[in-house]
Amino acid sequence: MNRRAFLGTAMGSVAVVQGWPIAVPKPTLGTHVWVFSSDQPNYDCFPILDQVFSDVNYAGFDAIELMDINLRHDDAVAKIGDLIQKTGVSVIGASYSGAMWNREKQAEIIDDAGKVIERLSKLKGRVLGLSVGDAKRKKTPEEFDVQADTLKKIQAISKQYKVVPNLHNHTYEVTDGLYDLTNTLQGVPDHKLGPDLDWLFQAKVDVPTFLKTYADKIVYMHLRDHLWTGVWSEALGEGIMDFGAIARQLKKSNFSGDITVEPAFPYGFKPTRPIRDSLKMSRQVVKKQFGI
Repeated sequence: MNRRAFLGTAMGSVAVVQGWPIAVPKPTLGTHVWVFSSDQPNYDCFPILDQVFSDVNYAGFDAIELMDINLRHDDAVAKIGDLIQKTGVSVIGASYSGAMWNREKQAEIIDDAGKVIERLSKLKGRVLGLSVGDAKRKKTPEEFDVQADTLKKIQAISKQYKVVPNLHNHTYEVTDGLYDLTNTLQGVPDHKLGPDLDWLFQAKVDVPTFLKTYADKIVYMHLRDHLWTGVWSEALGEGIMDFGAIARQLKKSNFSGDITVEPAFPYGFKPTRPIRDSLKMSRQVVKKQFGI
């Protein structure tokens, strides 16, 4: 199974970084743990989190975005809390996925999400990236109603713990004229977005236009790079993603959310360098292009 299948500063401070607008807080920059998880049993990097935090710290990132599976371990809060203290790398949030359109799974998903959110809150994580699940076909109006209801219930739990849920897209949500995403937002119009910009590109969505259209909803985003063939590069800056255009649009939109780099390797790919070095290269690209 590959990645596709598996499915700051205080407000009002003056930014002195390259091109970042006045009176907009500088985003927190994190990295997602997928690249460490993709070759682990059950896609769970919990057993090697010491290495993960160490590598992320070495690369110069502020924070880590966990996966829901990492937080299901009974000792997750204690272990991760110790790593935060040891490395100074915070937990910005977690990604969470489930078949939220499936009524038969709704109660189980809500209960499980509640446990993940509670543990995330104890680690001072503040964002929850939600993947609503791929039905492998267009969902029906009734399924979108269930999906909306599930998201509203997760919103309510998140609010209790001061966590901001946001819709994280793969390709299935944004193909066919944003069919899944548009129908989801019709049911939950106040829901925030945390787009993955590379998945948008892979789905042939114009990224700057998307950022402009949904500027008032976007609180978070994932960055990744790819070659002209669409295959992911090891680090940001080694592919063709136009991060300059993205940065300019974020500046125009006065974006004040957070940004996470989510590296991923094609199935069976053998890295040519240690992950920590690719992360460090990516960190330098974000500093150059986004000024953070």
